[in-house]
Amino acid sequence: MKIVIAPDSFKDSLEAADVARAIAAGLAEALPDAQLIECPMADGGEGTMQAILAASDGELRRLTVRGPLGTAVAAGWGWLPQSRTAIIEMAQASGLQQVPTGQRDACRSCTWGTGELVAAALDAGAQRVVLAIGGSATNDAGSGMLRALGLRLLDADNQPLAEGGLALAGLARIDASGLDPRLAHVNFEVAADVDNPLCGPQGASAIFGPQKGASPQQVQALDQALGHFADHCARLLGQDVRDYPGCGAAGGMGFAARAFMGAQFRAGVEVVAELAGLQAHVRDADLVVTGEGRFDAQTLRGKTPMGVARVAKRHGVPVVVLAGMLGEGYQQLYAHGVDAAFALVDGPMTLEQACRDTSRLLQARACDIGRLWAWVKRV
Repeated sequence: MKIVIAPDSFKDSLEAADVARAIAAGLAEALPDAQLIECPMADGGEGTMQAILAASDGELRRLTVRGPLGTAVAAGWGWLPQSRTAIIEMAQASGLQQVPTGQRDACRSCTWGTGELVAAALDAGAQRVVLAIGGSATNDAGSGMLRALGLRLLDADNQPLAEGGLALAGLARIDASGLDPRLAHVNFEVAADVDNPLCGPQGASAIFGPQKGASPQQVQALDQALGHFADHCARLLGQDVRDYPGCGAAGGMGFAARAFMGAQFRAGVEVVAELAGLQAHVRDADLVVTGEGRFDAQTLRGKTPMGVARVAKRHGVPVVVLAGMLGEGYQQLYAHGVDAAFALVDGPMTLEQACRDTSRLLQARACDIGRLWAWVKRV
């Protein structure tokens, strides 16, 4: 019997690899002879790099870079030497977790550190770069990343602009002569699960700016500043990509990647599934177990269990979901390849207790599922 264990992380509790390990321990207790394949997953947000490295035996490389507000932060990036693929998780360098809640500032936060990670990947000889852009703290249309890679943004006095999205309102000229020429010879992929344009009521500033500290007035000013930047980019590049689906992802990082790197956009879970070899594992499996912290109708929008279920459904393999909680509308997933779903908690408890006991709860529920599966197989 072969069981593939392919969960996402449980936010504020366990990384995906730890979740997979706990589920495997519970299944092994009930099914000691089963072949258990741990394949940690993610959907393009925080934890994507770790999930890919855990499933593919890649290398974790570290670098000190400029954080969202200019202070130095320690960031990691992933390297898959056989395919010369770099995995860059934007949250590592430019993520919300790098900024205390009271200091979040969508107007001046900057993606420079992400650009430094891209430069490190180019120095390593990357032929493919996967940009996982969930969890950003920034709203600068990726301009900081581009500046770290040699682009110059100048004001009317021919002086460099200040960092951040709001400063783009003062842009008078773009000098692309120093932009790293290696960018043209690398395949870039953006792993994201949103399709917002750069500007407008569904754009980066309007939809994501408030969670990054922007007031309603600042949202409007940022939207105009990003539009002004897009105008200059369109004149420079001869094409306008601001309305391309996904260009508003991560405060407009999708825009910079599309406009200057020719990046292709893919659902994050699809990218992770490919790099982790999920399909090869599932092809001859008897059962797949996946999971996430909250399993509900939003999972249909490309979250990990949905992506895993799609792969399993192609091969006729049943899927069980273990979740911290089952939210409204989770039953909709039963029409998309999920066969059963279970919540972890075994009695009244606080969120803090549930987070602290996630590993134990996962192991216990996995054991229960294993015992039921063993009985079904005997019948």
